[in-house]
Amino acid sequence: MQINEAMELLQSRSNRTPENLKGMSRYGINTERALCLSTPDIQKLAKQIGKDHGLALQLWKAGWRESRILAAMIDEPAKVTGRQMDSWVKDFDSWDVCDATCLYLFSWTGLACEKAIHWSERQEEYVKRAGFALMACLAVGKRRPGEERLASFLPIIEREAWDERNYVKKAVNWALRQVGKHNRRLNTLSIEAAERIKLQDTRSARWIASDALRELTSEKTLGRIKG
Repeated sequence: MQINEAMELLQSRSNRTPENLKGMSRYGINTERALCLSTPDIQKLAKQIGKDHGLALQLWKAGWRESRILAAMIDEPAKVTGRQMDSWVKDFDSWDVCDATCLYLFSWTGLACEKAIHWSERQEEYVKRAGFALMACLAVGKRRPGEERLASFLPIIEREAWDERNYVKKAVNWALRQVGKHNRRLNTLSIEAAERIKLQDTRSARWIASDALRELTSEKTLGRIKG
């Protein structure tokens, strides 16, 4: 499929109205270049198009929220280079595009763990978020790294729990919770990490720790892990 055909498919399904734009904005989504398609709608298009690395690169370059999410869904992980990942992560300007790209594409690449660690040290808000979003996706995805690799994320999560920026601290919390729901040992290690984070005594650290502990020590979580 050509890029003009793919964009026509997206635009023909656009629900871009003032009301829908306001609704998306309330959830913190950047609507400057949004067609207001839902994730299921984009997934249907991705299934229709199939995997296509070349088209994915063109869709990303088109710059629309939906074209970039679609690009992440149809790209071929084996063909994604570190250079491409570093280029795309710099383009993130909304949490939903960041998270979708990590979930549907980056977490399936062989460089996922390396990039998660590297990006967690960066200062740009969405690049740093991508590092922790990628950790969260790796903890629950079908291509999970080994237990020791997941455990190695915990000191990084502790290290960055001070960051007050909304999209960073939420991703740090997300990563901590997902690692802690993997198995009994990682649950114990994550709870211990959360307790240490709490002792940092910053507003961000207190929120990350209390929210994570609430889920990681819940009967539901513990019951699922034991099961």
